[in-house]
Amino acid sequence: MKKLLAGVITLTVLSAAAHAGAPVAAPAPARSGIDLSHVDPAVRAQDDFFAHLNGHWLKTAEIPADRPSWGSFAMVGEVTQARLKELVEQAASGPAAAGSDARKIGDLYLSFMDENTINALGLAPLQGELKRIAAIASHAELAVWCAHAQLRGVGAPVGFVIHQDNRDSTRYVADLTQGGLGMPDRDYFLKADDARLAGFKAKYGEHVTRTLALAGDAQATTHAAAIVELETRLAQIQWSRADNRDPIKTYNKVDIAALPQLAPGFDWQAYLTAAGIAQRSSYVIVSQPSYLTAFAALAPQVPLETWKAYMTWRTVRGYAAFLSKPFADEQFGFYRTTLAGVTQAPPRWKQAVSTIEQSLGEMVGKLYVEKHFPAAHKARVETMVRNLLAAMRASLQGLDWMGPATKQAALAKLGTVVNKIGYPGQWTDYSTLAITKDDLVGNLMRAEEFNTRRQVAKLGGPIDRNEWHLPPQAISAYYNGEQNEIVFPAGILQKPFFDPEADDAVNYGAIGAVIGHEISHGFDDKGSRYDGAGNLRDWWTPEDHARFEAKAQALVRQYDAFEPVPGYHVNGKLTIGENIADNAGLAIAYKAYQLSLQGQPSRVIDGLTGEQRFYAGLAQVWRMKMREPAQIQQIKSDPHAPAMARVNGTVRNQPGFYEAYGVKPGDRMYLPPAERVLMW
Repeated sequence: MKKLLAGVITLTVLSAAAHAGAPVAAPAPARSGIDLSHVDPAVRAQDDFFAHLNGHWLKTAEIPADRPSWGSFAMVGEVTQARLKELVEQAASGPAAAGSDARKIGDLYLSFMDENTINALGLAPLQGELKRIAAIASHAELAVWCAHAQLRGVGAPVGFVIHQDNRDSTRYVADLTQGGLGMPDRDYFLKADDARLAGFKAKYGEHVTRTLALAGDAQATTHAAAIVELETRLAQIQWSRADNRDPIKTYNKVDIAALPQLAPGFDWQAYLTAAGIAQRSSYVIVSQPSYLTAFAALAPQVPLETWKAYMTWRTVRGYAAFLSKPFADEQFGFYRTTLAGVTQAPPRWKQAVSTIEQSLGEMVGKLYVEKHFPAAHKARVETMVRNLLAAMRASLQGLDWMGPATKQAALAKLGTVVNKIGYPGQWTDYSTLAITKDDLVGNLMRAEEFNTRRQVAKLGGPIDRNEWHLPPQAISAYYNGEQNEIVFPAGILQKPFFDPEADDAVNYGAIGAVIGHEISHGFDDKGSRYDGAGNLRDWWTPEDHARFEAKAQALVRQYDAFEPVPGYHVNGKLTIGENIADNAGLAIAYKAYQLSLQGQPSRVIDGLTGEQRFYAGLAQVWRMKMREPAQIQQIKSDPHAPAMARVNGTVRNQPGFYEAYGVKPGDRMYLPPAERVLMW
């Protein structure tokens, strides 16, 4: 397994050609990689590019009954889940030794699939937790319960995350954060003038009532009403998702000893001691100070009976999907049917695989990459990353809106970007985690506690530069500003994001745009606040900030205009970071594709030029349909814009798109040059 240590590559050890901006050539197969069967010829590319490339599919594809949406991501997910199922079932049926990773994977799967035992147990797996709650005799004990809840994976009104200190990149720190709501966003509790959201809130109260009744609460109706009122009061004091994007506003360093002055009324010392934080650190970061102050004042005002009903609800809610059928069905009915429009639960094996991924993600990911991620795929993606970084370097050097001092600092930061492809160089050690084949809820509780205590144990220790925050099979990618790294798990490096048998054009438009997206996050409205070492430090001049902010506000206005569901517009402020990255990433990917041609014209394949295939590659990646309730949930809670906006909202700002498809004034995709937002 020594070859796995090559999984971390820094730009400082890349070839000199990458630094100089010279392209790195790669073999170019003759297959286009564009599925033309989904094109709607009745819709012009110049009027609606998303509908042109995907229109036939949008008209004919059916969202599976067990899903809130369907499209490229979900299809890749189906392939990945089938592969994981095979690996997990092999582990479950094989002769793996007791205590081995394979045995733990297999036993967790068996414990999930044993429906007879689960149904016979009913609420019994939670009795220990419920007795703990019943024994609480004073408001003072709320603090200890909140810490315990996090160890159990149960959301509480206050929680914590462990990560690298944003102003001291040599240390880990605990962030105290707001939480405790049972619906996707505070707007679901507060928007009384929105009939749909008000309807969801009413149905939420009914769901809480039914769940408490299943748990044996004789006063379920009264307690449910009190819980909804409590969560509404929590929602009123919480920060919005848009405000929570600001890394400066959410960085508030407070000595643990000073927390009672900031937020009197809650036993912070007891909370942090129970969490294991006070023993390892003298300070914390308070993400939302006004929330913490208001919550601490609210806590003793709420009757203890209400808090205990709330604790019971949060505990049962957290594990209902893993209890007997009445609990699981009730949970599914509200969270998947009411809030997301899904009418049918997925097969139990899919639920089991998803649960294993959440609890033992890296453990099963190790098996996945050994079988499904060839070294040749990794090498070709590494070539693309080098070209993308070279394109970004050239772009920064040529910017007309960024001053020389900021530009020099930006180039220095780019030179320290770390890229990670496929899988981590070191794997998590799960040897102390106990998993048995006849205790599903116990397994999940132990896994939650293992993962949480592992995070807390980082406090006071060195920064782990090898850590990944996604498992290798994840169909996603990320930029981590605290370590200035871009990470691309093996799961996303498959068709249609990356097609090893296709011509380069489609891959640059698809995974290339993803790579460019993540690179650009280092220089967007949040990433620009971090230096190359991962510290929050303002390295931009005021003039550059002003010019950048003007461009960002223009993008906010563009995306605000999209209305995926009548009456529900995209929140341009919430999605600004991802929209900047979408636009910048596509521009960088286009430049990298041009570099890869080494001065030669692109080939015409399937009647499309390379430039046309490049943009088509982007459009087919975002092929997606979504049920209306799920779309509303996304608009309210997701920092990413809906799929159609991620295509049309991005390409209409790109000069190359106008050239490739001959977009002219009068076409619906046309934006006058003065209105196009060009970041990089």
